[in-house]
Amino acid sequence: MTRLALPQWAGTLALKAAVFIAVMCCALAALLGVLVHVSVTNQTVGQARDLALSRLTDATKAYEAGDSLLPGAGVDPPGLPMALRRLAVDGDRGTMVSEHHGHPTMWAAGPADRKRALAVEVDYSQQSRTIAGLDRAILWSSGLAITVTLLVGAFAVTRVTRRLHATAQVARRISGGDLDARVDDPRTKDPTHPQDEVAAVAAALDSMAASLQGKLLSEQRFTADVAHELRTPLTGLHAAAELLPPSRPTELVRDRVAALRTLTEDLLEISRLDTGRERLELDAEELGALATRVVRASGTDTEVVVLRDARVETDRRRLERVLGNLVANAHKHGRAPVSLTVDGAVVTVRDHGDGYPDYLLEHGPQRFRTEGGAKGHGLGLTIAVGQAEVLGARLEFANAVDGGAVAILTLGSGG
Repeated sequence: MTRLALPQWAGTLALKAAVFIAVMCCALAALLGVLVHVSVTNQTVGQARDLALSRLTDATKAYEAGDSLLPGAGVDPPGLPMALRRLAVDGDRGTMVSEHHGHPTMWAAGPADRKRALAVEVDYSQQSRTIAGLDRAILWSSGLAITVTLLVGAFAVTRVTRRLHATAQVARRISGGDLDARVDDPRTKDPTHPQDEVAAVAAALDSMAASLQGKLLSEQRFTADVAHELRTPLTGLHAAAELLPPSRPTELVRDRVAALRTLTEDLLEISRLDTGRERLELDAEELGALATRVVRASGTDTEVVVLRDARVETDRRRLERVLGNLVANAHKHGRAPVSLTVDGAVVTVRDHGDGYPDYLLEHGPQRFRTEGGAKGHGLGLTIAVGQAEVLGARLEFANAVDGGAVAILTLGSGG
């Protein structure tokens, strides 16, 4: 069974509030209208009934005295409702409103003798017009009241929803990495002004963003400080390792020192990317030639396929860093064959290993996290993503249907 898809605006708070206000206004207007209509109608009908019964009493006295009846009174007059006539013949008195000669009439009837009824008629047109006019006034005033209430309610709700949309937009900016984004609701800055729920949410979001920004800045400073402090002793350690006599232990020491130097340089690069102050050095580059140089410099057996070459305006050093890290990661964590394909402004690096782990596909690369005991510190792809952002490019990760990891770099207008 196909479910009917509602439009996006159908679930908005403003629409729900408008529907709620409209329903409540209609219900209140209907209730008040019914109460006023019933009250006025009972009063008007009661007055007309009392007048008709009073005239019936006078007519009864005149009929019993043998006097002539006043106009509007008579025995079994034409137009007398049959139900009221039967009631009078049975010996009871009663009243009823019916149409007579094209206008509403209030009838009052009582027994004249065993088989006839004595009745009087009272023109009910004025009272009927009064009730009809009252009903029209109720409808017009209810419609006006509902319209005004809807406009005022929509204005008030729109102000609230506008603030909520602004808060949600700031939350999305923070989620996207803009930790300087703040709601700055004016109500949160005036202690004398009572805060509503929206202001409380905005204040909590700003506080969370400030706290998160502070923690991230502390982490970035710590990373940069550690990397800088490690640089000096590692330089000395590297020089000392070069003086050791050739042997297997010497090779192991030099290999570990080189790994430490690479890790330190990666940490320094990440700390620079975290500051967001990196500047591009743009130049025109042939993408196919640049990709070939990257593969050659990596010393790996990577196939370069140029489907459509493109000349792009980019920062050569940063683009080489991105592609170099993608190629290195494919050989380190994937399996051969590894290919690098250039198709216009899109560069794809693919291996035939087990593919990227689920957490990476869902959340992107994470520092110092690798899957399944794989070697490495998890900074290569993190740096690639950071440099791609500086280039204004989009770097996406996916797994091929027939196996293998696929990294797709799309160079935009900024790259």
